[in-house]
Amino acid sequence: MCVTGAGGFIGSHLVRQLKELGYWVRGVDLKYPEFDKTAADEFMNLDLRRRYAAEEAVANCEEVYALAADMGGMGFISFHNARILRNNALINLNTVHAALKSRVERLFFSSSACVYPEGRQDSLEESRPLKEEDAVPADPDTAYGWEKLFTEILCGHYHADYGMETRVARFHNCYGHPGTWRGGREKAPAALCRKVAWAKLYGPAEVEVWGDGRPVRSYMYIDDCVDGIHRLMRSDVREPLNLGTEEAVSVDELLAAIMDAADYYPRVRYVSGPQGVRFRNSDNSRLRDMLGWEPRESLAGGIARTYPWIEEQVRARGPRA
Repeated sequence: MCVTGAGGFIGSHLVRQLKELGYWVRGVDLKYPEFDKTAADEFMNLDLRRRYAAEEAVANCEEVYALAADMGGMGFISFHNARILRNNALINLNTVHAALKSRVERLFFSSSACVYPEGRQDSLEESRPLKEEDAVPADPDTAYGWEKLFTEILCGHYHADYGMETRVARFHNCYGHPGTWRGGREKAPAALCRKVAWAKLYGPAEVEVWGDGRPVRSYMYIDDCVDGIHRLMRSDVREPLNLGTEEAVSVDELLAAIMDAADYYPRVRYVSGPQGVRFRNSDNSRLRDMLGWEPRESLAGGIARTYPWIEEQVRARGPRA
């Protein structure tokens, strides 16, 4: 097995799960995992924007899990569109074609709910959970969404033209620990956990929230994410599937769950900042029908497991966290 992006949050967890299932695993990334030693049998530092690096990465592997990407939370992807589009297009084009040349038996591509059209997600009152077929006509709100949709199409053509087996999951806001919690690339759950922990430990008793606190998302705990990836890879489903929960919550409700986990309730101050679309939630009908499964961890349960770890990181780093 080869996992690209193995130094990142989802990739490092996936490597560990595959090892626990008894597979030999090669991890590939520009960096090693930040918080733990890699569980991979072999770890290669490679830049997949280079064709020969991608070929080296997948050589002699039966399956490839393509998770490598230049990405982050809204604070990153909203302001680096050209960089994201170029880097990720190169990574994905090289990885998919290298897998074909190496006669890889099956390739998994990590897509995103960001592929869905902005117009279907711009109203809290009129929006509904997103079905897979809603991705077209295409109109993603960021370059990150466009490059994900492009690679989904690429995978489909590599199957149609060359018979390569591909699997695609559209992730909906995966979170958990250990993972990025500071520095600008962290996702909303980690960022808000950090802000609550900092206020709790160092004061003042106030947390800043970008926007008005009303945008709605669903959040998937990391254990469910890697379980879903493995189940999809073992299935015969070639079309893209949503991989997320149907538990839609506002930013304010996410923050309330974090405060409950912290047993600490600071004031909330709303400030200007990127928010993304107003409403995004997964419709899991096709996931249930095709895999007989869907993510099971509740937001409250996942946050209760994630927050203490982030508070520990904030305490260890001190007031400069």
